[in-house]
Order: sequence, then structure tokens, then C-alpha cells
Amino acid sequence: MGTDMNQPIYHLVSHVLCPYVQRAVIVLIEKGVPFERTDVDLSARPDWFRNISPLGKTPVLVVDGEPIFESAVICDYLDETLEPRLHPDAPLERAQHRAWIEFASALLNAIWGFYTAPDESVLAAKAKDIHERFRQLEGTLGAGPYFRGEHFSIVDAAFGPVFRYFDVFEQIGDFGFFAGLDNVSGWRQRLGERPSVRAAAPANYRQLLMDFLLKRGSSLSTRIRGQASGSARSRLIGYCS
Repeated sequence: MGTDMNQPIYHLVSHVLCPYVQRAVIVLIEKGVPFERTDVDLSARPDWFRNISPLGKTPVLVVDGEPIFESAVICDYLDETLEPRLHPDAPLERAQHRAWIEFASALLNAIWGFYTAPDESVLAAKAKDIHERFRQLEGTLGAGPYFRGEHFSIVDAAFGPVFRYFDVFEQIGDFGFFAGLDNVSGWRQRLGERPSVRAAAPANYRQLLMDFLLKRGSSLSTRIRGQASGSARSRLIGYCS
């Protein structure tokens, strides 16, 4: 497909840490099409970005100069126009997959509540809430390796960026997110090994996220400061919004 002269030109406008951007990147890589990527500073959105992103969010996929915003819409568009298909063919199963993608988005909101928790008691409550959400997933997963067996889907593309957060959270402390959840833990590991999932975030993602968390002024930030000392603390700099 890369040599097709009629193939659209894809330009992904992104933010370096945005998990919704990662979904779109994963799908683009799975489709095997070339694309350009431009990161924007969401704390100082340029005018050109505001013009193509009415909600002021990333990602935006510009296709032959025409912008599409919202990750779910972007992923559906790519799946409707490019092979291989990642959504199921059956309408009911496809609708179920879209519902679990929304579940992944709700999990991202819960993760935000965790890393912005103002004190230890709220932090523990948010960690328990996340564990409960993963427990809901546990019974829906089969033998794997992916959400619905051998076929990698957009549900998998949505959860890969979700799981990536926990690689960093587990450096900070043991919060019991995956305790007793063998199916979810196995799925997490297999997604982490998928080339498209690995390539969706920069090589220094963990440090970038740690820098970001340090600046939240949260209970988790306090934990990070308690662990960092000397030269380690001096490296925990950066900004993301």
C-alpha cells in the first residue's frame, strides 16, 4: 500500500504523552501506512492547531489536508478505509468492541483521578477503584493472546496505552492494581510486547511520564520526591498538560 500513488497523505497531530494519540498511532502502524507526526504543546496551543481541533485536543488526523478529530472517530475511519480490518465484521460484536473501547476511556479518567489524588487515603481509594475496573475485565477475557483471541483489534489498541501507565506507577509503589487478575495481567504483558504498541510511545516515555507526575502536586508526586535524591531529582523535570 505504501507505493500506491492514490494513497492519502496522513499527518497525525499529537501530544507526546497522550494515550488517545497512541491509539491512533497503533492503528496506523497496524495498517502499515506511512504517516507524518507533529507534536504540539497543549499548554500553548498554536492558532493552526485550534483551527483544526475544535475541542482543543489531540489527536487530529489530517487526511489529504482535511482534519478528523477524536481518537474513536479516527480509528473507525482508518478501519473503514484501510486493510487489515481490526474491528469484527459482525455488527453486534463490533458494537460490543466499541463499548469496551469506551470502558478503556473511562479507565483513563480513573487513572487521572489516581495520579491527581491529593492525599494517601484518596490515592488508596482510587487504586481500589482501578483494581475493581480491571476485575470487571477479568471475566471477559478468554485464552488470548488478545481481547478476542488471535485477532488484534481496536480494543487492544485502546488498552495498550492504558496498561503503559502502570509500568511507571509500579516503579513508585505496589498498589495492587492487578492482584489476582491473571487474565488481565497476561493480556497486559502480550500487548506490551506488540511492536505497534511499543512503537506508539517515545523511547523515553517512562521518564517523560515521571516528570509529568512529579509536577501534579499530588500524593503520587510526594512519593516520587521521597524516592528521588541528588542527581535523580535533578532529572525529574519537564512539562505536560
